[in-house]
Amino acid sequence: MYQDFFGLRERPFELTPDPRFIYLSDCHLEALSVMHYGIVGRKGITLIVGEAGTGKTTVVRAALQAVERPSARCVYVSNPTLTRAEFYEFLAVSFGLPPEAAASKTRFLFAFEPMLVRRAQERALTALVIDEAQSLPFELLEEVRLLANLETPTEKLLSVVLAGQPELAETLERPELRQLKQRVALRADLGPLDMRQTAAYVAGRIRRAGGEPTAVFTTEAVLMIRVKSRGIPRSISVLCDNALLAAYAAGKKPVGPDLVEEAALGLRMGGAAAAVQSRSWPPTPGAVEARP
Repeated sequence: MYQDFFGLRERPFELTPDPRFIYLSDCHLEALSVMHYGIVGRKGITLIVGEAGTGKTTVVRAALQAVERPSARCVYVSNPTLTRAEFYEFLAVSFGLPPEAAASKTRFLFAFEPMLVRRAQERALTALVIDEAQSLPFELLEEVRLLANLETPTEKLLSVVLAGQPELAETLERPELRQLKQRVALRADLGPLDMRQTAAYVAGRIRRAGGEPTAVFTTEAVLMIRVKSRGIPRSISVLCDNALLAAYAAGKKPVGPDLVEEAALGLRMGGAAAAVQSRSWPPTPGAVEARP
């Protein structure tokens, strides 16, 4: 709708996980490295924690893409609100086990453990990655612990990644889950973007959509975007998209802080005024290139 008005080839702030628009801040790169090491190094359980919208799924998808190879078998669970029977049925099908392995936990383990041993001998990667893990029922957290226990005398057979909101970390503090917490070998925490990173995120997406950042948002508008979104990447995208729509409807460009504030008000998106250092806008193109 507003693409032609701003000289864009496409909408730059869609919420779909398009790898062309990926932006990895320093903390995202650290989380990506931690997750990659956890999978490749067979470290047992890796924990990725971050508030909603901070980019956990982006990191998970980037890590899975980085370890993708014909011999790798990484099962990704995006909706873990399953019963125990459904959980094992899902794993049996996803890991390519015989149909009877989906019938019960016992039959699953009879097929699963020999497969893991065989793959470990072949030096093939095998991993279970659970996104939105804060939604895992208590009984499934215990099942994950037991699966992570599968090992030989020298190495873990299954790499497990749990990615979730801070509630997941809080849940792991419960006394009855201390055995699971003790098996967390690696952890990375994702936080909001700072002002520099917010500017890089916005400018990078505009450039990839074929636009010129300074012709789309003023420096003051980007400062307002950081304040109102609190640096949460998903909120930044939603706010920018709505501000562009408001600017198109008003026939104004580039987008100024007044239109950002108007869009934030319509979205019920708060953010108290905060002191921020003035940064150059836009940041240099090299600062916003996607890094694997």
